[in-house]
Amino acid sequence: MAEVSTAEAAESAAEPKTRLSGLFGWVLFDWATQPFYALILTFIFAPYFATAYVSDPVTGQALWGYFSAIAGLIVALSGPILGSIADTRRRRKPWVAAFSVPFVLGMAALWFTHPGSEEQILFVAVAFVMAAVSGEFATIFTNSMMPTLVPERQLGRLSGIGWGTGYVGGLVALVFMMGLIIANPSTGKTLLGLEPILTLNEEAREGDRISGPFSAVWYLVFVLPFFLFTPDRHRGTGADKAILGGLKLLWATLMEARRHKQIFFFLLARIAYVDGLGAIFAFGGIYAAGLFGWREFQLGIFGIILTVAATIGALLGGVIDDRIGSKRVVVGALIGLLLGTLGILSIDKDKILFFVDVPDKVAGSAPFSSDGEIAYLAFAILIGLVAGPLQASSRSLMARLAPPERMTQFFGLFAFSGKIASFLSPFLIATATTAAASQRAGVAVIVPFIVVGLAFMALVRGNPR
Repeated sequence: MAEVSTAEAAESAAEPKTRLSGLFGWVLFDWATQPFYALILTFIFAPYFATAYVSDPVTGQALWGYFSAIAGLIVALSGPILGSIADTRRRRKPWVAAFSVPFVLGMAALWFTHPGSEEQILFVAVAFVMAAVSGEFATIFTNSMMPTLVPERQLGRLSGIGWGTGYVGGLVALVFMMGLIIANPSTGKTLLGLEPILTLNEEAREGDRISGPFSAVWYLVFVLPFFLFTPDRHRGTGADKAILGGLKLLWATLMEARRHKQIFFFLLARIAYVDGLGAIFAFGGIYAAGLFGWREFQLGIFGIILTVAATIGALLGGVIDDRIGSKRVVVGALIGLLLGTLGILSIDKDKILFFVDVPDKVAGSAPFSSDGEIAYLAFAILIGLVAGPLQASSRSLMARLAPPERMTQFFGLFAFSGKIASFLSPFLIATATTAAASQRAGVAVIVPFIVVGLAFMALVRGNPR
């Protein structure tokens, strides 16, 4: 979701004032992009690719990991340069529009990933990486607009509203798909008990593949208010000067962070645990699909439940943060994340908690009817509940640690820390999955990222409030 960029908040003597329609358009950008992350990256398309498009779930998980790693590496290498351009007094909307084109085309192209066409694997890789990278690049420029839309004292509120709107957008998209489009194979009815509004070929897995064009159309519709109503700058400096100046500022901020030990340790912790958290959401659905044979209907319900849990957790996390402090919330959330991840890893088709025998899932049984599925869902809900507080309190902890006169500068570094190693966990998951020929071994790679995050958080002294 939205985070404060490295843009200088005080561009002029007057505080920025934006009409409600302009703020609405900016917030709706998160709503517009969220189906890519909810439907394609997490709950619908990625599990389909790993377990159906690719015939072997182990190979499918590994390939998806490598695709994600390539996308993450491109973002990590190019993000600071684009961020430098975004931080100048240049217009941002043309950049957002330019990146929107490959974003939409990449998502729409996923419709053509017919099962059994593994020879077109390069096509899938290009389409997914193009969409993933373009979406992140567009977000860099929308994030950098925040200080030009509201006064500095309102940045956190605007960012939080954007974050929450994105969660709700993903939930609404999932409910729309499950309630009107995707049918339960056993009944032919949607989750709302209705006839699907589209006739989809189950054997061709069109229910999974439609997540691509659906997300593309959703984006095109809901991004319009951003382009129509959200104000943009009208003058700027040269791009060459912007890049050089921005990179110098980034380097200076890194050197400054080294002198602020608490911020330095916190950012190191965040680099690790954000990568682990992203991997859990990116590969949790893939792992469940391979483990229980879940298809789009079960995965859609799974996604709705997790999104609701994350939303509830985010709301409760803010209240708890004000009571016990940001650091305690972050540490507590990381412990919950570690327990939830270990819990998921403890589940096999006929075992939970590594050693407890349970009956295997009966073919044709109702969704989430086996003991293994129920346990998996319980641990996943725990992860969802702590994910929101972890992200929200990380942001508030940064606000409490950073020097007030350098707030925007350090929040730019905060955003950078969330992307710099985003390629590492999917690459290691793919490598471990291939080496051990095991989905579980691949997902187990996530655990060290959380442990490292906890270790660095222990070096952050006190409990900033």
